[in-house]
Amino acid sequence: MPDPRVTVVVITRNRREELLHTLDRLAELPERPAVTVVDNASTDGTADAVRELDPPVRLLTPGRNLGACGRNLAAREATTPYLAFCDDDSWWEPGSLSSAADLLDDHPTVATVTGRILVHRPDAPDGEPPTEDPVVTELRDSPLPRPGWLPGPALGSFLAAATVLRADAFRTAGGFSPRLWLGGEEELLAADLAAAGWWLVYAEELTVHHRPSLRRDSTTRRRQGLRNTLWFTWLRRPLPAAVRRTARLTATVPHDAVSVRAFAEAAAGLPWVLRERRPLPPAVERRFRLLDGPQQASTARRYVG
Repeated sequence: MPDPRVTVVVITRNRREELLHTLDRLAELPERPAVTVVDNASTDGTADAVRELDPPVRLLTPGRNLGACGRNLAAREATTPYLAFCDDDSWWEPGSLSSAADLLDDHPTVATVTGRILVHRPDAPDGEPPTEDPVVTELRDSPLPRPGWLPGPALGSFLAAATVLRADAFRTAGGFSPRLWLGGEEELLAADLAAAGWWLVYAEELTVHHRPSLRRDSTTRRRQGLRNTLWFTWLRRPLPAAVRRTARLTATVPHDAVSVRAFAEAAAGLPWVLRERRPLPPAVERRFRLLDGPQQASTARRYVG
């Protein structure tokens, strides 16, 4: 039966074919969710292709590239209690959206549920099975303490394209920061949700499929991701933790022009960071401190490309 509790939000830019594949997969879901596409100023005919779809999906065209904040625009328009974020090269497995909505219905202090991610090689032959994204092990083995009633491992952050969120919590927390724009933008929002008393959860029974687009600028994403990590660290972590993480990044990221530019952009934002700095409450910071070691050892978090 159709499930009216979830709106799927897809942001896209210049990936028409990948987007159409994703929308086909979403149209096949038994939940038949409402779907909103935010076209971040594509120039490849994406918007026209979406307008021609049958059944139709809602299309928002802000006229400029909003990055991750395109999701904020869609969230303001949505009327369902839950939002399922989705990239233009990923899609939800049948039944996962209803399961996520059930979890959120049953646990009113949970703001996000993140699912297991299966990766398909873009050039894989027909029939080749997907493999589990390496980050899933980190989610499944999260070191954060959890109350007995929590329906899965507690998380310190989430992956937007594999997460269903409580719409009111997302909007109240302010959504994604326009400053961060895109690249690791989830970390700041996740910290603010935790500071407000919300729980973030990994749910093994939810599945998201990801077929990474070949149309991606990994160098730009690395620069933005490193910059945003530095900004988040100084916006929300106490001084000793911020110094340690900055020193660790300085020592471990590639020593090249991309990293230099990322650090320069982070430094240029220092006046804004100092104005907006709001360290996490001590109880939340203690939880986040438990993630420092696993993040440092992670094979799924590398500023390369």
